[in-house]
Amino acid sequence: MAEQLVVIGKNEVEEFLHYKDLIPRLEVALGEFSKPDREDIQPVRCTVPLQRYNGFLGLMPAYLAHEDFLCTKMVCFYKRESGSNLPSTRATVLLIDPEYGNVNAVMDGDVITAKRTAAVSAISAKLLMPAKSEVFTILGSGHQALSHYNVFTETFSFKQVRVWSWRRESSERFAQAALGPVTVCESVEEAVNGADVIVTATRATEPVLFGQWVKPGAHVAAVGACRPDWRELDDVLMSKAEVYVDSREGAAAESGEVILSGAKVFAELGEVLNGTRPAQREKTTVFKSLGMGIQDAVAAKLVFEQWKRHH
Repeated sequence: MAEQLVVIGKNEVEEFLHYKDLIPRLEVALGEFSKPDREDIQPVRCTVPLQRYNGFLGLMPAYLAHEDFLCTKMVCFYKRESGSNLPSTRATVLLIDPEYGNVNAVMDGDVITAKRTAAVSAISAKLLMPAKSEVFTILGSGHQALSHYNVFTETFSFKQVRVWSWRRESSERFAQAALGPVTVCESVEEAVNGADVIVTATRATEPVLFGQWVKPGAHVAAVGACRPDWRELDDVLMSKAEVYVDSREGAAAESGEVILSGAKVFAELGEVLNGTRPAQREKTTVFKSLGMGIQDAVAAKLVFEQWKRHH
């Protein structure tokens, strides 16, 4: 049992959490989660409506049984008006001693959320994107968009990267923050025309990406719209694509894309990693990401291990 509570801020989480370490650990955790006899425990996110602020508090506990690691993430997320300067998500992670029940550490959850989400999207692309992928498009320009840009350009080689956002100045600010050349597009249709890999990381609650614009065989990683009545992708895209998710149970409860379109989920990413379901790289594919407590736990454990090494 820890003698005192440890507080790990955003800068330290950023310093200690690297994609090269995170991705292999997430692949293991996703595979373990999708086994019939899994030991890791992760209930579907519990949400508390914050109607006054058009938002929700989400509670995401997870217990990595094989590593005896217990934590929970508390994340507030909001349906913001276009042009709002308020954050769309804020998160905190608590590390809990599973034997004694006390909180060992409190750490900033914003960086963990951004990096683990982007890392899982990169895993989906590694499994599902076309063999020759040259054009990468990001819809959105916030923290998730930037973390996806960072991991995708670190992991893969694209000839062109495009961005679209509701406001051109946001897209231009994103392009300036990026480490490489980014083409700013005026419309979603222009941004996704001919794209091999598309990430949707928007605040949209109604579809912004339409199937008629997506070229056959493209891979889409959809990371926004985490409520059963919110969506970024339309029925046409959901019906023509093979749909992959992080958790079938989570998608059935929370994904507006899946629920409202009636699309069938083909596989969990973990099933592909385990070899029990195929990666249909030659087809149009959608990975609907909702985020999982075990993903936060894997990232938080990595941060805590690095923190202890440096203190």
